[in-house]
Amino acid sequence: MQRILVVEDEIKVANTVKKGLEENGFEVDVAYDGRMGKSLAASNNYDLVILDLNLPHANGYEVCEVIRRKNNAIPIIMLTALGGMDDKMQAFELGADDYLVKPFDFRELMARIRVFLKRAGSDVQENNQYKIVIGDLEIDREKKEVTRGGKKIALTAKEYQLLEFLALHKGKVISKLVIAEKVWDIDFDTGTNVIEVYMNFLRKKIDKDFDNKLLHTKTGMGYYLAEE
Repeated sequence: MQRILVVEDEIKVANTVKKGLEENGFEVDVAYDGRMGKSLAASNNYDLVILDLNLPHANGYEVCEVIRRKNNAIPIIMLTALGGMDDKMQAFELGADDYLVKPFDFRELMARIRVFLKRAGSDVQENNQYKIVIGDLEIDREKKEVTRGGKKIALTAKEYQLLEFLALHKGKVISKLVIAEKVWDIDFDTGTNVIEVYMNFLRKKIDKDFDNKLLHTKTGMGYYLAEE
């Protein structure tokens, strides 16, 4: 049975989400404040975390950081009333994988949960390349580690997925729609700029300190990874 941690201080919301998840076959732990959330996340193994931002004792950003220090791959869905772009940007920078604004439809939450758990549980690889080398960039697909110029680069789970996908299609221009479908499992245009946001995150980590840029934009067409 897959195990989910819900960190939510609104008791009615937390209990509703817990009941719905249990009816869908999940084992659920609930933390009603940030301190309890950090404690549970640090001492237990979960398949996914649903995390509010406005929490007593420790906010959702702090909880997210604790989770990411322990596990860089576990999916984290932010569930919050804070829908501003600055709030979303900070959440993504700290390692959140998705962001759902209250009030929400439980069916949408379940759809997003299934997408992340399906991806996390799949061991199927697109090809048998275990290491990808592009210039001085090396991606170890077994260890999920990235180095450039011999220096290890720390990436969030979503940043790694995006980089790996571009690397597997080295030199090929990939449209935003294809990236949304293959990396985010979204087969339509949501109108958000999440892909641009993540490309900026990657550029800061992969290219900023190097003269030879590897991440490129083809205006109006998409993005590609190549040594030029």
